[in-house]
Amino acid sequence: MKPCITFCLLPLLMLYHGANAQDKKSTSRHAPTGMVQYGTASYYGGKFNGRKTANGEKFDQKKMTAAHNGLPLNTYVKVTNLRNKKTVVVKITDRMHPKNKRLIDLSRGAAEKLGYVGQGLTKVKVEVVSNSPTYSQVKK
Repeated sequence: MKPCITFCLLPLLMLYHGANAQDKKSTSRHAPTGMVQYGTASYYGGKFNGRKTANGEKFDQKKMTAAHNGLPLNTYVKVTNLRNKKTVVVKITDRMHPKNKRLIDLSRGAAEKLGYVGQGLTKVKVEVVSNSPTYSQVKK
């Protein structure tokens, strides 16, 4: 009788644990709106133009995009240059090298709007504004 109970309950246990794992995955895909981080920003060089990013899009150095290792892909963040208070909203489309100590790596277009292309690096505030893929369409 014991083998029957084991074989009957095992699929139910697997189903239960699989459902819980799925719930944990779906909640961890979004960063909380309003979450704020401070750190150093750099920007992508032209050699990456046209290459595939982590979310599958082609990188365009003129678009408002960025690489970040901690936020989910396709999250929209407002980046503020703390030196001159200029801001820009970018979409997280890529990842940086795991050993990179910087907070965010912006496209050249975003770096130009923030006014730090000449310096190469700047101190920034990064704030999550949306996890919605339609955010850029609404804010134009």
